[in-house]
Amino acid sequence: MSQTVTEINIKSDMPDVKEARKRLREELDKARQKGHVAVKIIHGYGSKGVGGTLRDALRRSLTGMRNKNQIQHFVHGERFSFDELVAREAIDMCPALNRDSDYNRHNEGITIVIL
Repeated sequence: MSQTVTEINIKSDMPDVKEARKRLREELDKARQKGHVAVKIIHGYGSKGVGGTLRDALRRSLTGMRNKNQIQHFVHGERFSFDELVAREAIDMCPALNRDSDYNRHNEGITIVIL
């Protein structure tokens, strides 16, 4: 049986935005097919260049996916902490996120997605 949370490293080979968005869609589909409830996306957060560009573009894509009901919820890594309602809502949907190594670390280089 698959785990309820999986991880996708989009930034590993520093793709351009178009490729990163394609990978995001493909990987979220794969995670859903495998029965995962949540996905941690690693996209980087660089103040300049590809890291920050990927983060912003992928988060805009996730907003569109949420608006079209293609995903249930997502949380910016910097808000993935016990004092943020958006993070508590995600943990209610997938309690395993409470054990994630980035929980309460305010990591701008990740985004949590609830499928």
